Amino acid sequence: MSTLTSRELEQTYEAPYESTTSVWGLELADIHARYWASRGFQIIRPGGPPPDPNGPELFVLLDEDLFVGFGVRKILRTMSWEQPRAIRVRLVETENSPYKESVLSDDEGRFIKFIRSYDAKETHSAQLWITPKLEYAKAWNSSPNGKVGSRLLAKTIPSESRVAMRVPGRIFKNKGTSADDYRRWILNAWPSPSGVIEGVYQPSPGVWLHETCKVDSTARIIPPVWIGAGHELKSGETVVGPAIIPDTPGIETNPGQVDWYAVTHSAWRLIPTLRKRPFRAISKRTFDIVVALFAILITLPIYPIVMAAICIEDGRPFFFMHRRQRFGGSTFPCIKFRSMLRNAEEIKAQLQEQNKSDGPQFHMENDPRLLKIGGPIRKFKIDELPQFFNVLAGHMSIVGPRPSPDRENQYCPAWREARLSVRPGITGLWQVKSEREPQTDFQEWIRYDLEYVQNNSWRLDIWIMIETVKKILLRS
Repeated sequence: MSTLTSRELEQTYEAPYESTTSVWGLELADIHARYWASRGFQIIRPGGPPPDPNGPELFVLLDEDLFVGFGVRKILRTMSWEQPRAIRVRLVETENSPYKESVLSDDEGRFIKFIRSYDAKETHSAQLWITPKLEYAKAWNSSPNGKVGSRLLAKTIPSESRVAMRVPGRIFKNKGTSADDYRRWILNAWPSPSGVIEGVYQPSPGVWLHETCKVDSTARIIPPVWIGAGHELKSGETVVGPAIIPDTPGIETNPGQVDWYAVTHSAWRLIPTLRKRPFRAISKRTFDIVVALFAILITLPIYPIVMAAICIEDGRPFFFMHRRQRFGGSTFPCIKFRSMLRNAEEIKAQLQEQNKSDGPQFHMENDPRLLKIGGPIRKFKIDELPQFFNVLAGHMSIVGPRPSPDRENQYCPAWREARLSVRPGITGLWQVKSEREPQTDFQEWIRYDLEYVQNNSWRLDIWIMIETVKKILLRS
C-alpha cells in the first residue's frame, strides 16, 4: 500500500500524466467512453473497440485522440423530430466569459469611450458524427482514421438523410496538458460514475473511492476527488481536490463491463409535482379498480361474440399480447383482441415505406393486415376492452399516456422519463386531441403526453373520459 500525504497527493495531480496511467482499472479514454455510456451513447473510434450490439443504438463517432463534452438535448430532439441517419456536429468551444470591456483613446491618450463586447469568441472547434445506425458505426470503426471515416460517411449517406449542427461544448485531446484539463473537467461533469464502473463508491458528496482503499475516519478529503485502487489514508492526512489519484501499481482491478440494460432502464425519476401528491395517486388507483370491475361486468357478454368472429376468419389466438412499458420502466403484457392477421409483424416489414407516422410507431391507411372484424372492433375501441384486466392488475390506468414498447421510448429521453412517471392509460389526451396528420403524428404524441403529465388532475381525467365517449359515439 502507498501512503500519500496531502502535499504528495496534490503534486501527483499537478504532474503530467502518461496515457497509460489508470484509475479504477481504466485508462483516460476508457473513462471518457464510460462517461458517455452513462448517458446512453457508445463512443466509436477508428481502430478502437467495435460497437456493442447489445448497447443503445446511439453512436458518437470521434477521432482517435479526441475527448468531448456537450449537451445532448438539442441533438436528441433533432434525432426524434427529423429521423436523420446521421448528424454531423461541429463542436465549438468558446471563451469562458463572452463579456469584454476596453477603453478607446485618441493619439494623445485622452479618453474617448468604453467599448463593450458581449460576443463569445470561438477558441477552437472539432467535428464528430452522431448516428443511430449500427452499419455507420461499424464503417467508422474500420476506417484508418477520422478523416477517412468522415469522407466515407459523407459519400455514403444521402444529403437529405443527414443533418449538420453547430453545438457548443468542450474539446480535449488525450495528451499533455489537454488530458489534464479533461481530468479536471470530468471530476465536475460526472457526478455518479458508479453506474457504469464496478467497485467504486461515494463515502461523501463529490468523493469517489475504489473498494480496495482504506481511509481512516479522521482523514479529510475535500472534493472533488477520485482515488484509485490500493491507497491508504491514515489519521490526519488530507486530500485536497480537484484531484484524480491513479491506481497503486501492482493492484489488480476489474471495472466490469457496461450493463447497458441498467443504463437505459434504471433511475426513473418521478416528476416532483407527482411525488408530493399521494392522495391523488391513491384516489386515482381506487377509481381505476372500481371502473375496471364495472366495465368488465357490463362488457363480458361481448367477449364470446368477438372471439367467435376472430376464430371464424383467422383461427386462434383470440388475443394479442405485446410487451409495453409501465410506470417506472418495467414491462407488462398489454392485452387486446386480435384485429390483425397472425403474421402481421412479417407483413409490417414489407409495408414500412408506406408508414404515415413520423415517429417510431407504425400507422397506415387501409392497412392490409387488418381482419374484416378488425376494422369495426378498432373503430369502436372494442379491441381494447381486455385492457381493463391490465388496469385491475395495476399495469395501466383508465386515463394516461398511450402504453408503448421500450424501442419507441428510446427516441426522446425527456418524453420517456415523463410518460413513465405515471401509469399508461386505456385512453388519454393524445387519443382525444390528435388529428393523426401524416408526418406530424409522433410530434403530437410527445406533445400531448407531456401536457398530460404536467397538468394531470381529476378535472383533466374526467374531461378526457367524456371526450373519449363522444368520439366513440360520433363514429357510430
